[in-house]
Amino acid sequence: MMETIKKICIVVPCYNEEVILRHSAEQLLAKLDSLVGQKLILPESFLLFVDDGSKDRTWEIISQLKIEHPLQVSGLKLAANRGHQNALLAGLLNAKDHADAAISIDADLQDDIDVIDQFIQEFYQGNDIVYGVRSDRTSDSFFKRFTAESFYKLMEFLGVKTVYNHADFRLMSRRALRALAEYQEVNVYLRGMVPLLGYRQSIVLYKRKKADRPTKYSLGKMLFLAWDGITSFSVRPIRLISLLGIVTLLFCMLMLLRIMYVKFFGYTVDGWTSIVALMLLFGGIQLLSIGVIGEYIAKTYVEVKHRPRFNIETDLQEK
Repeated sequence: MMETIKKICIVVPCYNEEVILRHSAEQLLAKLDSLVGQKLILPESFLLFVDDGSKDRTWEIISQLKIEHPLQVSGLKLAANRGHQNALLAGLLNAKDHADAAISIDADLQDDIDVIDQFIQEFYQGNDIVYGVRSDRTSDSFFKRFTAESFYKLMEFLGVKTVYNHADFRLMSRRALRALAEYQEVNVYLRGMVPLLGYRQSIVLYKRKKADRPTKYSLGKMLFLAWDGITSFSVRPIRLISLLGIVTLLFCMLMLLRIMYVKFFGYTVDGWTSIVALMLLFGGIQLLSIGVIGEYIAKTYVEVKHRPRFNIETDLQEK
Protein backbone atom coordinates (compact mmCIF):
# COMPACT_ATOMS: atom_id res chain seq x y z
CA MET A 1 0.00 0.00 0.00
CA MET A 2 2.87 2.36 0.82
CA GLU A 3 4.12 2.23 -2.76
CA THR A 4 0.78 3.36 -4.16
CA ILE A 5 -0.23 6.23 -1.93
CA LYS A 6 0.18 9.70 -3.41
CA LYS A 7 0.78 13.30 -2.45
CA ILE A 8 -2.47 15.28 -2.56
CA CYS A 9 -3.06 19.03 -2.66
CA ILE A 10 -6.40 20.55 -1.61
CA VAL A 11 -6.89 23.85 -3.45
CA VAL A 12 -9.10 26.43 -1.72
CA PRO A 13 -9.90 29.69 -3.58
CA CYS A 14 -10.60 32.55 -1.15
CA TYR A 15 -12.09 36.01 -1.46
CA ASN A 16 -12.78 38.04 1.69
CA GLU A 17 -12.99 34.91 3.86
CA GLU A 18 -11.57 36.25 7.14
CA VAL A 19 -14.70 35.28 9.10
CA ILE A 20 -14.64 31.58 8.24
CA LEU A 21 -11.15 30.86 6.94
CA ARG A 22 -9.47 29.74 10.15
CA HIS A 23 -12.38 27.45 11.06
CA SER A 24 -12.39 25.95 7.55
CA ALA A 25 -8.61 25.47 7.68
CA GLU A 26 -8.90 23.57 10.98
CA GLN A 27 -11.43 21.18 9.44
CA LEU A 28 -9.32 20.63 6.35
CA LEU A 29 -6.16 20.07 8.39
CA ALA A 30 -8.03 17.49 10.47
CA LYS A 31 -9.13 15.81 7.25
CA LEU A 32 -5.52 15.69 6.02
CA ASP A 33 -4.43 14.11 9.30
CA SER A 34 -7.22 11.55 9.01
CA LEU A 35 -6.26 10.63 5.46
CA VAL A 36 -2.60 10.31 6.42
CA GLY A 37 -3.61 8.16 9.41
CA GLN A 38 -5.57 5.87 7.07
CA LYS A 39 -2.49 5.72 4.80
CA LEU A 40 -4.55 7.06 1.91
CA ILE A 41 -2.19 9.97 1.22
CA LEU A 42 1.43 10.85 1.92
CA PRO A 43 2.27 13.01 4.96
CA GLU A 44 3.66 15.64 2.54
CA SER A 45 0.13 16.38 1.30
CA PHE A 46 -0.95 19.97 1.89
CA LEU A 47 -3.57 22.71 1.61
CA LEU A 48 -3.13 25.48 -0.95
CA PHE A 49 -5.13 28.65 -0.23
CA VAL A 50 -5.45 31.09 -3.14
CA ASP A 51 -6.24 34.67 -2.15
CA ASP A 52 -8.14 36.26 -5.03
CA GLY A 53 -7.21 39.87 -4.21
CA SER A 54 -9.15 39.98 -0.95
CA LYS A 55 -9.73 43.34 0.75
CA ASP A 56 -9.91 41.98 4.29
CA ARG A 57 -7.46 39.96 6.45
CA THR A 58 -7.68 36.80 4.33
CA TRP A 59 -4.02 36.86 3.25
CA GLU A 60 -2.86 37.70 6.76
CA ILE A 61 -4.67 34.61 8.06
CA ILE A 62 -3.20 32.42 5.28
CA SER A 63 0.30 33.68 6.12
CA GLN A 64 -0.25 32.93 9.80
CA LEU A 65 -1.53 29.44 8.99
CA LYS A 66 1.64 28.88 6.97
CA ILE A 67 3.74 29.79 10.02
CA GLU A 68 1.70 27.52 12.28
CA HIS A 69 1.64 24.59 9.81
CA PRO A 70 4.67 25.07 7.53
CA LEU A 71 4.48 21.60 5.97
CA GLN A 72 0.71 21.34 5.57
CA VAL A 73 -0.27 24.85 4.43
CA SER A 74 0.79 26.95 1.49
CA GLY A 75 -0.68 29.99 -0.22
CA LEU A 76 -0.86 32.05 -3.38
CA LYS A 77 -1.78 35.70 -3.44
CA LEU A 78 -3.07 37.09 -6.74
CA ALA A 79 -2.09 40.66 -7.52
CA ALA A 80 -5.72 41.62 -8.17
CA ASN A 81 -9.20 40.15 -7.96
CA ARG A 82 -9.63 37.97 -11.05
CA GLY A 83 -12.75 36.02 -10.12
CA HIS A 84 -13.38 32.58 -8.66
CA GLN A 85 -12.58 30.61 -11.83
CA ASN A 86 -9.21 32.27 -12.38
CA ALA A 87 -8.26 31.95 -8.71
CA LEU A 88 -9.11 28.26 -8.77
CA LEU A 89 -7.19 27.80 -12.02
CA ALA A 90 -4.13 29.50 -10.51
CA GLY A 91 -4.20 27.04 -7.63
CA LEU A 92 -4.64 24.00 -9.87
CA LEU A 93 -1.81 25.00 -12.20
CA ASN A 94 0.44 25.54 -9.21
CA ALA A 95 -0.55 22.19 -7.68
CA LYS A 96 0.42 20.21 -10.79
CA ASP A 97 4.10 20.87 -10.03
CA HIS A 98 3.89 19.90 -6.35
CA ALA A 99 1.37 17.05 -6.02
CA ASP A 100 0.16 13.88 -7.71
CA ALA A 101 -3.44 15.10 -7.66
CA ALA A 102 -5.41 18.18 -6.62
CA ILE A 103 -8.82 18.46 -5.01
CA SER A 104 -10.67 21.78 -5.34
CA ILE A 105 -13.21 22.96 -2.78
CA ASP A 106 -14.69 26.34 -1.82
CA ALA A 107 -13.64 27.98 1.43
CA ASP A 108 -17.12 27.85 2.99
CA LEU A 109 -16.95 24.02 3.01
CA GLN A 110 -20.56 23.62 1.96
CA ASP A 111 -19.29 20.63 0.01
CA ASP A 112 -18.86 17.57 2.22
CA ILE A 113 -15.16 17.11 3.00
CA ASP A 114 -15.78 13.50 4.06
CA VAL A 115 -16.38 12.73 0.38
CA ILE A 116 -12.67 13.41 -0.21
CA ASP A 117 -11.95 9.87 1.02
CA GLN A 118 -14.06 8.49 -1.84
CA PHE A 119 -12.38 10.87 -4.30
CA ILE A 120 -9.00 9.41 -3.42
CA GLN A 121 -10.26 5.83 -3.62
CA GLU A 122 -11.63 6.54 -7.10
CA PHE A 123 -8.28 8.11 -8.03
CA TYR A 124 -6.42 4.98 -6.95
CA GLN A 125 -8.77 2.92 -9.10
CA GLY A 126 -7.42 4.70 -12.17
CA ASN A 127 -9.71 7.72 -12.56
CA ASP A 128 -7.92 10.92 -13.55
CA ILE A 129 -10.95 13.10 -12.80
CA VAL A 130 -13.49 12.55 -10.03
CA TYR A 131 -16.55 14.83 -9.89
CA GLY A 132 -18.42 15.61 -6.73
CA VAL A 133 -22.08 15.62 -7.80
CA ARG A 134 -24.96 16.70 -5.59
CA SER A 135 -27.49 13.93 -5.05
CA ASP A 136 -30.24 16.51 -4.45
CA ARG A 137 -30.72 20.27 -4.10
CA THR A 138 -33.03 20.31 -1.08
CA SER A 139 -30.66 22.68 0.75
CA ASP A 140 -31.25 25.34 -1.92
CA SER A 141 -34.10 27.82 -2.11
CA PHE A 142 -36.75 27.20 -4.75
CA PHE A 143 -35.41 30.07 -6.85
CA LYS A 144 -31.81 28.83 -6.80
CA ARG A 145 -32.89 25.25 -7.47
CA PHE A 146 -35.05 26.34 -10.40
CA THR A 147 -32.40 28.58 -11.96
CA ALA A 148 -29.63 25.97 -11.49
CA GLU A 149 -31.64 23.17 -13.07
CA SER A 150 -32.71 25.47 -15.90
CA PHE A 151 -29.06 26.38 -16.48
CA TYR A 152 -27.96 22.75 -16.82
CA LYS A 153 -30.82 21.99 -19.21
CA LEU A 154 -30.00 25.07 -21.28
CA MET A 155 -26.32 24.08 -21.46
CA GLU A 156 -27.32 20.59 -22.59
CA PHE A 157 -29.65 22.05 -25.24
CA LEU A 158 -26.85 24.26 -26.53
CA GLY A 159 -24.48 21.33 -26.83
CA VAL A 160 -22.12 22.25 -23.97
CA LYS A 161 -20.67 19.17 -22.28
CA THR A 162 -21.18 19.54 -18.52
CA VAL A 163 -21.71 17.31 -15.50
CA TYR A 164 -25.22 17.81 -14.12
CA ASN A 165 -25.33 19.23 -10.57
CA HIS A 166 -21.55 19.55 -10.40
CA ALA A 167 -19.85 22.82 -9.47
CA ASP A 168 -16.08 22.90 -8.80
CA PHE A 169 -15.73 20.18 -6.18
CA ARG A 170 -13.52 17.62 -7.93
CA LEU A 171 -10.26 15.71 -7.97
CA MET A 172 -7.84 15.95 -10.88
CA SER A 173 -4.70 13.88 -11.37
CA ARG A 174 -1.39 15.46 -12.34
CA ARG A 175 -1.89 14.18 -15.90
CA ALA A 176 -5.29 15.89 -16.09
CA LEU A 177 -3.86 19.11 -14.61
CA ARG A 178 -1.09 19.17 -17.19
CA ALA A 179 -3.66 18.71 -19.93
CA LEU A 180 -5.73 21.54 -18.44
CA ALA A 181 -2.65 23.79 -18.56
CA GLU A 182 -2.65 23.41 -22.37
CA TYR A 183 -5.98 25.27 -22.56
CA GLN A 184 -4.92 28.88 -22.96
CA GLU A 185 -8.25 30.71 -23.27
CA VAL A 186 -8.75 33.85 -21.21
CA ASN A 187 -12.48 33.23 -20.73
CA VAL A 188 -12.15 30.52 -18.08
CA TYR A 189 -15.12 28.23 -17.39
CA LEU A 190 -13.72 25.15 -15.68
CA ARG A 191 -17.02 23.27 -15.55
CA GLY A 192 -16.92 23.21 -19.34
CA MET A 193 -13.16 22.81 -19.78
CA VAL A 194 -12.58 19.82 -17.51
CA PRO A 195 -15.05 17.44 -19.25
CA LEU A 196 -13.26 18.19 -22.54
CA LEU A 197 -10.01 16.71 -21.23
CA GLY A 198 -11.16 13.15 -21.72
CA TYR A 199 -9.28 10.62 -19.60
CA ARG A 200 -11.05 8.24 -17.28
CA GLN A 201 -13.66 9.96 -15.12
CA SER A 202 -16.04 9.00 -12.33
CA ILE A 203 -18.71 10.57 -10.11
CA VAL A 204 -19.18 10.58 -6.35
CA LEU A 205 -22.59 11.62 -5.00
CA TYR A 206 -22.96 13.73 -1.87
CA LYS A 207 -25.35 16.08 -0.09
CA ARG A 208 -24.36 19.72 0.13
CA LYS A 209 -24.79 21.60 3.39
CA LYS A 210 -27.07 24.58 3.67
CA ALA A 211 -25.19 27.87 3.52
CA ASP A 212 -24.57 29.53 6.88
CA ARG A 213 -24.11 32.93 5.24
CA PRO A 214 -25.41 34.78 2.18
CA THR A 215 -23.91 33.43 -1.02
CA LYS A 216 -21.24 35.49 -2.71
CA TYR A 217 -22.63 34.39 -6.05
CA SER A 218 -25.34 36.95 -6.65
CA LEU A 219 -27.93 36.46 -9.38
CA GLY A 220 -25.94 38.77 -11.62
CA LYS A 221 -22.73 36.77 -11.12
CA MET A 222 -24.53 33.48 -11.75
CA LEU A 223 -26.07 34.82 -14.96
CA PHE A 224 -22.68 36.13 -16.08
CA LEU A 225 -21.05 32.76 -15.37
CA ALA A 226 -23.80 30.97 -17.28
CA TRP A 227 -23.52 33.32 -20.25
CA ASP A 228 -19.73 33.00 -20.18
CA GLY A 229 -20.02 29.23 -20.27
CA ILE A 230 -22.51 29.26 -23.13
CA THR A 231 -20.58 31.66 -25.36
CA SER A 232 -17.22 30.05 -24.56
CA PHE A 233 -18.23 26.49 -25.43
CA SER A 234 -21.11 26.64 -27.89
CA VAL A 235 -21.72 28.28 -31.27
CA ARG A 236 -25.35 27.19 -31.21
CA PRO A 237 -26.64 30.69 -30.28
CA ILE A 238 -25.17 31.95 -33.58
CA ARG A 239 -26.87 29.11 -35.42
CA LEU A 240 -30.15 29.87 -33.66
CA ILE A 241 -29.87 33.44 -34.91
CA SER A 242 -29.49 32.08 -38.46
CA LEU A 243 -32.56 29.92 -37.94
CA LEU A 244 -34.45 32.91 -36.56
CA GLY A 245 -33.46 34.86 -39.66
CA ILE A 246 -34.88 32.14 -41.91
CA VAL A 247 -38.14 32.03 -39.93
CA THR A 248 -38.37 35.81 -40.04
CA LEU A 249 -37.80 35.80 -43.80
CA LEU A 250 -40.60 33.27 -44.30
CA PHE A 251 -42.90 35.37 -42.12
CA CYS A 252 -42.06 38.48 -44.18
CA MET A 253 -42.82 36.62 -47.41
CA LEU A 254 -46.24 35.63 -46.05
CA MET A 255 -46.87 39.23 -45.04
CA LEU A 256 -45.86 40.35 -48.55
CA LEU A 257 -48.36 37.96 -50.08
CA ARG A 258 -51.06 39.33 -47.80
CA ILE A 259 -50.23 42.91 -48.74
CA MET A 260 -50.34 42.07 -52.44
CA TYR A 261 -53.69 40.35 -51.97
CA VAL A 262 -55.12 43.40 -50.22
CA LYS A 263 -53.75 45.71 -52.90
CA PHE A 264 -55.08 43.80 -55.90
CA PHE A 265 -58.50 43.07 -54.46
CA GLY A 266 -59.07 46.61 -53.26
CA TYR A 267 -59.60 46.03 -49.57
CA THR A 268 -59.10 49.07 -47.40
CA VAL A 269 -57.23 48.31 -44.18
CA ASP A 270 -55.73 50.41 -41.46
CA GLY A 271 -52.11 49.22 -41.46
CA TRP A 272 -50.64 51.52 -38.84
CA THR A 273 -50.86 49.03 -35.94
CA SER A 274 -49.39 46.12 -37.90
CA ILE A 275 -46.55 48.26 -39.27
CA VAL A 276 -45.56 49.55 -35.84
CA ALA A 277 -45.81 46.06 -34.33
CA LEU A 278 -43.62 44.59 -37.07
CA MET A 279 -41.07 47.39 -36.70
CA LEU A 280 -40.81 46.76 -32.96
CA LEU A 281 -40.60 42.99 -33.45
CA PHE A 282 -37.93 43.06 -36.11
CA GLY A 283 -36.06 45.86 -34.36
CA GLY A 284 -35.89 43.79 -31.18
CA ILE A 285 -34.76 40.69 -33.10
CA GLN A 286 -32.02 42.68 -34.82
CA LEU A 287 -30.74 44.22 -31.59
CA LEU A 288 -30.72 40.83 -29.85
CA SER A 289 -28.90 39.25 -32.78
CA ILE A 290 -26.32 42.03 -32.92
CA GLY A 291 -25.78 41.68 -29.17
CA VAL A 292 -25.14 37.92 -29.35
CA ILE A 293 -22.81 38.29 -32.31
CA GLY A 294 -21.06 41.16 -30.55
CA GLU A 295 -20.48 38.93 -27.51
CA TYR A 296 -18.66 36.38 -29.64
CA ILE A 297 -16.62 39.11 -31.33
CA ALA A 298 -15.73 40.59 -27.93
CA LYS A 299 -14.53 37.21 -26.68
CA THR A 300 -12.39 36.81 -29.78
CA TYR A 301 -10.98 40.31 -29.20
CA VAL A 302 -10.03 39.41 -25.63
CA GLU A 303 -8.53 36.06 -26.58
CA VAL A 304 -6.26 37.35 -29.37
CA LYS A 305 -4.57 39.77 -26.98
CA HIS A 306 -3.11 36.80 -25.05
CA ARG A 307 -3.06 38.75 -21.81
CA PRO A 308 -2.27 36.74 -18.64
CA ARG A 309 -5.33 35.40 -16.84
CA PHE A 310 -3.85 36.32 -13.47
CA ASN A 311 -0.63 37.59 -11.88
CA ILE A 312 0.75 35.99 -8.73
CA GLU A 313 1.99 38.54 -6.21
CA THR A 314 3.22 36.10 -3.53
CA ASP A 315 3.86 32.37 -3.55
CA LEU A 316 4.46 30.97 -0.06
CA GLN A 317 5.92 27.78 -1.52
CA GLU A 318 8.88 29.79 -2.80
CA LYS A 319 9.83 30.89 0.69
